[in-house]
Amino acid sequence: MPAEVFARGSILGKYVPARCVMAVLGSIGMAIISGLNVNLNVAMRYMVNYTAMYGAPDAAYATNSTSNRPKDGPFNWHSMMQANLLTCYFLGYLVQIPLARIAEKFSAKWLMFFSVAFNVVPCLLTPVLAKLHYGCLILMRVLQGIGGGASFPAMHVMIASWTPPTERTAMSTIIYVGTYVGSALSIIMGTFLAEQWGWESVFYVMGTPSYIWMGFWLILIQDNPNKQRFISPEERQMINRSLGTEVNEEHNRAVPWKKIFKSSPFWAILIAHTCTNFGWTMFFDIPWFIRSVLDRGFEENNYKMCYLNLIIFMVFLGMLLHYLQTNGKISATCARKIATSICALIPGACLIILCFVKSNQNVVVALMTVGIVAMGAKIPGFMSNHIDIAPNFAGTLVALTNTVATLPGIVVPIFVGVITSDSTNIGSWLIVFGVTIVLFAIEFLVFIIFGSAREQSWNKITEENEVEQIPLKETTKPKCEA
Repeated sequence: MPAEVFARGSILGKYVPARCVMAVLGSIGMAIISGLNVNLNVAMRYMVNYTAMYGAPDAAYATNSTSNRPKDGPFNWHSMMQANLLTCYFLGYLVQIPLARIAEKFSAKWLMFFSVAFNVVPCLLTPVLAKLHYGCLILMRVLQGIGGGASFPAMHVMIASWTPPTERTAMSTIIYVGTYVGSALSIIMGTFLAEQWGWESVFYVMGTPSYIWMGFWLILIQDNPNKQRFISPEERQMINRSLGTEVNEEHNRAVPWKKIFKSSPFWAILIAHTCTNFGWTMFFDIPWFIRSVLDRGFEENNYKMCYLNLIIFMVFLGMLLHYLQTNGKISATCARKIATSICALIPGACLIILCFVKSNQNVVVALMTVGIVAMGAKIPGFMSNHIDIAPNFAGTLVALTNTVATLPGIVVPIFVGVITSDSTNIGSWLIVFGVTIVLFAIEFLVFIIFGSAREQSWNKITEENEVEQIPLKETTKPKCEA
């Protein structure tokens, strides 16, 4: 750790600790990034000229009432061009690993700052670039993806540096619930803005206030408690003691790649993360199932309810597990396994039930909602687990799992499209549901057997090597002289 700066006390007094200020601002930052990603999804239905391309509104809205159909926009983007704009965002996720090393070796605070900036600036430029050229918009989306991909490693490093082990569940929940709050607000506000003032307002109104967050983050937040001025000496001492960082030394540890890939707890996280993302993406294809097989419309309000219920459930579960853990009722490992089990078993059960009640639209929508809400348990579950097993490399670990778990976002739409080439065939959809159920089962079994919140020995590999090298030099030197 670096030399300490003078501690002046928390900016909001003794009743609001500095680590809580960090958590709230971190949550708002995650909300900004998530919201600015989703706003293109919302605005696009007002940007595309469906009549010019299809002679009628897009088939996705054909079953809705006329009042719910999108107004024609200025762009003749066919379905593939729209899909490319939405999916190219995730190309930026492929550079998470080097960005994670920047957070661990240099500054997670600054990486998070630039993560938000890489989303805000392209957001404000989107109306201009969309009119200029389609390729410019693709480039801006990739830059936003780089910023979005950097946010999770940056915040994992911040949590590892700021949070006592017993508070990791609560802190992770507070910070990462922002991703869902941002998505929900973007859907609600974006729709209102586009209908009242046009699609350009979605990007201008939602992008500009983010600069306020950037100012607060720069002034109030530092990489760790020892660099923080706005913190009480007591809180700083408590955090340092709980993390074992009382000694003012700073190490740039090399990542023990071989040991990571031999670690069963790491593989448990990786598999859980990938399987959940597969299920998450598939659940958001259920509206396609409703329109194709059931020949029914799907209201946008259903998405809003999904996010609202997910936020409530995630906060409740995170705080409940935190309470049980801090009161000695359950261990950290037990907390991670409970949350991950909910994340896998409940969505899997929803899909099994859906296979038997597939013709009832109301039940299908309810099952979709319950499944999506249950997957919010991933935050107090495996998504917090990287920090448990290796706080010194938490950014790198989440970058690794998040990079692999991004693939389902690309693979699932293709997989569903191929299997359900005849989208009205219920049998092909049952295959999709069956594959997802199997993946949820694999996630549950692997994490229950191999998952752990115990810190791994390779987390402090540098220090161990340094201690071992000293006696070797002392014992071999006299022999050479002899």
